[in-house]
Amino acid sequence: MSGAGRQADWETVIGVEVHAQLRTATKMFCGCEAAYGPPPNTRVCPVCLGLPGALPVPNREAVRLAVRAALALGCRVFDPSQFVRKNYFYPDLPKGYQITQYEHPLARDGHVTIRVDGRPRDIRVRRLHLEEDAGKSLHDRFADSTAVDLNRAGVPLVEIVTEPDLRSPAEARAYLSRLKQLLEHFAAVSDCNMEEGSLRVDANLSVRRPGSEVLNTKTEVKNLNSFSNVEKALFFERDRQVALREAGEEVKHETRTFEAATGRTHGMRGKEEAFDYRYFPEPDLPLLVLEDGLVETVREELPELPQVSEERLREAWGLSLYDAELLAAYPRRLAYFEAVVADADAEFAKQAANLIMGPLAEALNQRERGGTEDDLLAPRALRRVVALRLDGTLSSNSADTLLSLLLERGGDPDELVQEHGLAQVRDASRLADWVEEALAAHPEEAERFLSGEEKLLGFFMGAVMRRAGGAADPGQTRELLRERLGGG
Repeated sequence: MSGAGRQADWETVIGVEVHAQLRTATKMFCGCEAAYGPPPNTRVCPVCLGLPGALPVPNREAVRLAVRAALALGCRVFDPSQFVRKNYFYPDLPKGYQITQYEHPLARDGHVTIRVDGRPRDIRVRRLHLEEDAGKSLHDRFADSTAVDLNRAGVPLVEIVTEPDLRSPAEARAYLSRLKQLLEHFAAVSDCNMEEGSLRVDANLSVRRPGSEVLNTKTEVKNLNSFSNVEKALFFERDRQVALREAGEEVKHETRTFEAATGRTHGMRGKEEAFDYRYFPEPDLPLLVLEDGLVETVREELPELPQVSEERLREAWGLSLYDAELLAAYPRRLAYFEAVVADADAEFAKQAANLIMGPLAEALNQRERGGTEDDLLAPRALRRVVALRLDGTLSSNSADTLLSLLLERGGDPDELVQEHGLAQVRDASRLADWVEEALAAHPEEAERFLSGEEKLLGFFMGAVMRRAGGAADPGQTRELLRERLGGG
């Protein structure tokens, strides 16, 4: 049986754990700077080094951001929650334990909406909890040695754990893309920079026969550093487990690592269970009690969630799902679009969307310092460009030219149209002159058109436009050509 045939006989079951670094100035339990890139071991203190007698104090801003993340994911926030010690040994874990949350996390029972075959589906979020990061082991600094940088130790994280609701590597990638969008742009709690390690993914996968409700032995693939690698690792792991089960072999309950160069996963160690970590309440911290009114205040501050915005855009202006998703991808882009199309109709909205997602998006990508659409062009200026295009003053090409001028030098759209002669010519006598010149220059083509080759109308449209420098009104030009060539 082919590999594709074997896979069709098995269902993939995936759960994802994401660690997202919170966007705070200082660490979770001390005042050390939470910055990426300083010289190794220069952002440390007795607290994050775990020295005797040093006591942790929770970072108020980290707690607020974690609440914000939880609400963006539709979670129930619990007050109080509890910090615990998770005991394990790694060279880059200076205390020999990590302060995290376990039985009583900050939040539970949320969801992230993704689209599967064009239909929305909710991926359940089991829990979201606060914790501190470990340090970082560096294997490439010294020959035959591993260096340890503890600058990252104690940086605040939220861990977000799904239920095993994902059914393919592609769905896992779609979930992660949506989650990143929510955390980075809507909740604005993390920069989600995977290259710098502020967003890290662990994925759990098992396979079972379709229709079964049993969760078979799973493997965990650790520390995946790009969405592409997540998808590749899960494809490989799915195929590996299917092959094992088809051969009558057991899948080991283990932690694996992904090698991007070969596209393969490799066993690291047996999978830890909860009892291996010897969780117990953190004795140096009381229960985490939220400030009065914090949850409701944060809830009111959150912008509209993207799936809600997408549906509203489709209903209000008849936009396609693709256009709605792109416009709703960033709150500031959505606000800009709505400022441009206020009180406009569907045709106007579609034209505006095309310009925002085309020339403006390209211009933003070329900026070294990033920015938003507002930084490039005021909404009223783009609104005027669209209006001039729709009322026939500008052709498609001249509208692009006007937009380029506005992005390059600013100014008033109407004045630039006059200054650069961008308006389409609608004067009947001038258009008639260009039509006559085009027909006189191509008598054979004119005869062929009169003999029934109507596709030559496009040829003559091009000939007239060349004489007019692209400024002839296309509708009037087409009408004049039909009248002239048709003898009417």
